[in-house]
Amino acid sequence: MKILIVGAGLYGATVARLLSDAGHDVLVIERRDHTAGNCYSYNLHGIEVHRYGPHIFHTSIDQVWRFANRYASFLGYHHSVKSKLGDRLYSIPINLNTMKDLWGITTPDEAKAKLNEARVHIPEPANMEEWALSKIGEQLYELFVKPYTIKQWNKHPRELPPFILKRLPVRFSFNDSYFDDKWTGIPEHGYTAWIDAMLEAAPVELETDFFDRREEYERRFDKIFYTGRLDRFFDYRYGPLEYRSLRFEVVTHDIEDYQGASIINYPELKYEFTRKIEHKHLTKARSDKTVVTTEYPQNWTPEKTPFYPVNTDENNRIGAKYKALAERISSKYIFGGRLADYKYYDMDKTISAALNQIRRLDGSLLPRELKVPESAPM
Repeated sequence: MKILIVGAGLYGATVARLLSDAGHDVLVIERRDHTAGNCYSYNLHGIEVHRYGPHIFHTSIDQVWRFANRYASFLGYHHSVKSKLGDRLYSIPINLNTMKDLWGITTPDEAKAKLNEARVHIPEPANMEEWALSKIGEQLYELFVKPYTIKQWNKHPRELPPFILKRLPVRFSFNDSYFDDKWTGIPEHGYTAWIDAMLEAAPVELETDFFDRREEYERRFDKIFYTGRLDRFFDYRYGPLEYRSLRFEVVTHDIEDYQGASIINYPELKYEFTRKIEHKHLTKARSDKTVVTTEYPQNWTPEKTPFYPVNTDENNRIGAKYKALAERISSKYIFGGRLADYKYYDMDKTISAALNQIRRLDGSLLPRELKVPESAPM
């Protein structure tokens, strides 16, 4: 079967590898001048720099971890984040370290009692604000959630769904790990090398826009996996979907260490940016220089990179109409990935979605050790 994959990011690379290994004739096209999508990384001064913001691979899905390790060795990495308020640094996600520094609390029982007192009783939180108030109370919400959210999304938290915040735990211990997953790590030689290893089995054409040759591709290929924007595919029939974009300011400093941590958040509204990333701490790189990226959220326009779907009720309503349309069109097309699903995916969920898609297409195409059951998490 002749198969075209539109997009050389993580979803497209996963599908390309599985279908190529199964003997299909696969071509991958990519609009950008590089592979790996928003996971793209490059080496600068001996430091692996994440061009589109920091990426930490984490998963508890066995099949996904086995697939990931077929194409890279992963460096163990403990991801913790600091949040700067005034001249103080606090631990994020919220844990006993955070509450100790803020309130002088040192035991789990004290922390539980404090939060029980602070929480607002909201039986069924309908938005991010209500969920935060019901879980951590007004003070922590006002300090760590509300201003950061306004900058990141250009929306008040009450306009956004709770699931955006539910990804972050609240802990009654001194465990400051950002993730609770079974495995956490970063590819030893960078994300680009990892994804390129997946793409080795299929030719890749860069700086190639699917829409410039759409009719030709539809004639040439039996199946087309589309990973781009769903509204663009349907020529904005129901109107454009909303995204948030980012601007990155990358600076090399002639010192060994700039901030002593991989990521420091800046939630206060007096800062236009949301965080600073010091890349060498992600891989413990040794260099007499350090590279720091400052991340500025911004509104998305067609010439910018879309990073985050803005899942307001209105956007989800429009997105559902596009998804219904996608299900009705020719069986030639298969849609997948963050943009085509209009859904934020962590990297492991992206791979899981691709494995599940291949299973639905033809489960025999999956290697024996990667057989995915019907109940595999998405």
